[in-house]
Amino acid sequence: MDRPFSERVAHDDWRRAAEDWICRELDRHGHQVTGPIEQPRIRPWSTQLTVPTDAGPMWFKANCAAQAFEPALQLELVRLAPEAVDRPYAIEADRGWMLTVHRGETLADAHDPHVDDWVRVLRQAAELQRITAGAREALLATGLPDCGPPTVVARFDRIVEVLSALPQEHPAHVPAQLRSQLLAVRPRLVDAVDVLAASPLPTTWQHGDLHPNNAFADGRVFDFGDSQWASAVEMLSVPYGWITTLSEVSWPEVLEAYCDVWSTTAAAIAPEWDAAALTQPVNRTLLWWTCLQEASAAEWAEWGQAPVHHLSRVLDA
Repeated sequence: MDRPFSERVAHDDWRRAAEDWICRELDRHGHQVTGPIEQPRIRPWSTQLTVPTDAGPMWFKANCAAQAFEPALQLELVRLAPEAVDRPYAIEADRGWMLTVHRGETLADAHDPHVDDWVRVLRQAAELQRITAGAREALLATGLPDCGPPTVVARFDRIVEVLSALPQEHPAHVPAQLRSQLLAVRPRLVDAVDVLAASPLPTTWQHGDLHPNNAFADGRVFDFGDSQWASAVEMLSVPYGWITTLSEVSWPEVLEAYCDVWSTTAAAIAPEWDAAALTQPVNRTLLWWTCLQEASAAEWAEWGQAPVHHLSRVLDA
């Protein structure tokens, strides 16, 4: 693992190993590849291959080490909620590899999502949260990061320390003035953790990146590599940002649908929502920092400001 993830997965040796595994898994199920396997996207954290087969098109995904838990997590989610999550065609958990059947258009590809689409997605995701709330040990055993409220303050302290110690030229460096501003917010973060710890809403699985590109047109969600074990309301952060900045959909209507699943109201969870505005940025920073550990210098230059960007969001909460 000396070379960056994106360089490894672009190498011919890696492609041959991945394609050999795909062919073996297809053969084991009585199917075969029927055309060229393409690699449409490489990112510092994952890559995808498109696989034409006699059973229809399939998708292969490989993750960096920080997100290698995704195949095992998806399989566990299938066990817990088989109607809500697609079963992978095959996985190689040790390598973070997964092969899935093509399930049709994403919501984003189907059309510009309207309020009914968002309501359907948030309802189904909330139902999955309800099911997984009692499965902490099983989900953490897959490698799902534990970002529950009791872990957040120590994570904040460590992230601030690590990013502050980076060289000034590093894109994720936290300068002294920003460090002082962040540390001044720490007492509010402690209070936020207390609010979430006392909430009737549970700590559970949260998708981490819930938007129309990660949901099918029927509302089922996929792409679980950004998932964390965290306060339930943290899952609302990405939909809120997407809806309020990229659409004209009514956020209160979508939020009401989410709350209905929990038999609560937006007013009742307002303290948790305010608290999550402090904890979710810390947990999101962890995601970006760990995903970039296998990035190249060019990728750090492109994506490396993300940890500081998300960490600094606590200042706006």
